[in-house]
Amino acid sequence: MSSDPSRLIAALARDRINLDLKTLDLCFLAGLYLQANRASLASFEEDVLIDMFEQICDVVDPGAERPRKRATHAIQRLRDQRMLARVDGAGIVRSGEYTLTRLAAAVVEYFLADEALTRESLTLLTGTLRAQLAEILGAAKRADTEDAWRERVVAPLRVTVGELVGGIERRQRGLDSQQEKVQAEISKVLQADWFGAVEQCQSLLDRTTDTLRELNEILLRDTHHFVALLQEIQALASESAQAESEAAVQRVIEHVDRIADWGSARQHAWSDYYQYVHRYLRDVVRLDPDRALSQRLRDQIASWPSTQFHLLVASARSIRLLRSLESRAERPPVTRPRTDREASPDLVDPEEAGLDIETLVEEALAAGTKSLAEVAGWVLPKFPPHLRYAITGRVADVLARVTRTRSAHERPWRTVAPNLELEDWDFWRDGGLR
Repeated sequence: MSSDPSRLIAALARDRINLDLKTLDLCFLAGLYLQANRASLASFEEDVLIDMFEQICDVVDPGAERPRKRATHAIQRLRDQRMLARVDGAGIVRSGEYTLTRLAAAVVEYFLADEALTRESLTLLTGTLRAQLAEILGAAKRADTEDAWRERVVAPLRVTVGELVGGIERRQRGLDSQQEKVQAEISKVLQADWFGAVEQCQSLLDRTTDTLRELNEILLRDTHHFVALLQEIQALASESAQAESEAAVQRVIEHVDRIADWGSARQHAWSDYYQYVHRYLRDVVRLDPDRALSQRLRDQIASWPSTQFHLLVASARSIRLLRSLESRAERPPVTRPRTDREASPDLVDPEEAGLDIETLVEEALAAGTKSLAEVAGWVLPKFPPHLRYAITGRVADVLARVTRTRSAHERPWRTVAPNLELEDWDFWRDGGLR
């Protein structure tokens, strides 16, 4: 069979697969299933099927006419839907012999079996699975031929381990169904007894929460051991070049991962539902124990088409402020003009201003200047206006290096050029005050 999902779905659509089971059909299959288990029957003769159908008709539909003819049609209908299979080879020569198919057994088991996952059942299943995997690992270490790998590793993985993993998954689905019943029971309890149902709802929530937490702890612990054992088996299969065994181990690992993911997903989902119910009990039930507010609101909503209601809001005076309002002007953000950063550099002549400034300062000192302002007034006129601010700093730097400065605590401001002032200070040189 192809493993491509598109091909499988197309084949189902092509064959027009469908199931149409009435209550009478399900009861008929359940009766056959229970009788087969009780009497250890592998198949049923046609007369036994007809007798069973007549008994089911007496219980489900006592006034039915011609039950024997209806039994013949029911048997043929169930055969068409792959619920019953004829196992004899007589054809139409004599009455047939029938057995329940795997599909029929699965449908009946779903409705009859109560396989909810519990701590005890999960512990038993995981313990058995761990022991089986340890035994398969030992067989993989001793396997030296392809037949040994197929018989001692691949077959147990497909059959025994597959059945154990399938048992855990079936019980997981049973627990999912049980959680759904708990949610329906909480809703029914709230409808029957509004405020008195708080404690009962809390008990249901706590019991299911404890069960899920215990199961999740077991799954997290045991799935780690399962994956470790399976990875060892897979490593041995890879070293022995056993592609079939490696693929079988990988399929089991994927099943185990799905089981662990189920536990985590159910824990999160139940946590959300737990918080939702608690919020509902706290914000709705406890605040309205007599259900008066909710009932009044429900009645108003139901009678709204005939007696419409509206929400009216009175205009309130503004609050008087005891302080004067101050309007604060929003200062514009500090920005800078955009410039072209990719512009080509300009070619300029090399500057020798540093040497010129030192020379001019020496000339000013030789001329008998006594302060920074006098030196700056001597030097600055020899440079263009746009350079004078920078030249002033260089003049002060040269004076600080070649002389010793002296100034009062409050230094006066002197004008040395148009739009340019500086704090003046005195200096001396060669042991004398200048």
